[in-house]
Amino acid sequence: MKRLIGYFLKGLLVFVPAAITLLIIFWAIKEFDGLLGIPIPGLGFVAAVAIITLIGFLASNYIGNKLFLFIDKLFTRLPVIKMFYAAIRDLIQAFAGERKSFDKPVVVELTVGGPKAIGFITHDDLGFLSMPGDVAVYFPQSYNFAGSVLIFPAERVSPLNIESSKAMAFVVSGGVSGK
Repeated sequence: MKRLIGYFLKGLLVFVPAAITLLIIFWAIKEFDGLLGIPIPGLGFVAAVAIITLIGFLASNYIGNKLFLFIDKLFTRLPVIKMFYAAIRDLIQAFAGERKSFDKPVVVELTVGGPKAIGFITHDDLGFLSMPGDVAVYFPQSYNFAGSVLIFPAERVSPLNIESSKAMAFVVSGGVSGK
């Protein structure tokens, strides 16, 4: 009986992550199909990828770039909308833009001789906040798309000799990634 329970638990460990991932993928494809009103399953997803790629192409040339800069300026001037737009834009650019912000993984000793936390330096100099010599460190939360930014004296922050993607995976997975 113990062996059967062991097989069942091992099966859960293999099945659940794969099943949830597939459910999310199928849900996303279904939503894209529904948004675009396309009756052929999966064609909405392909169309969305093509549209996003076309937007990227247009944004890469002079006229398209000017159009998207105009849209950016418009969205950043509208009350309430600018809050959401700017936050989403900055988050996407932090991960995938030309000015990646999560490219400096560090470990911070939270209290002297106490626990340490892995984070990412997002600002090297906080002089603009009247805090010269301090740095801003973003701490992503495990199993969540949230995090906290804490400020520390630069001498309490130590760089990690690891790829940013591996550090992020380690933190977001609650420390179980990378074993």
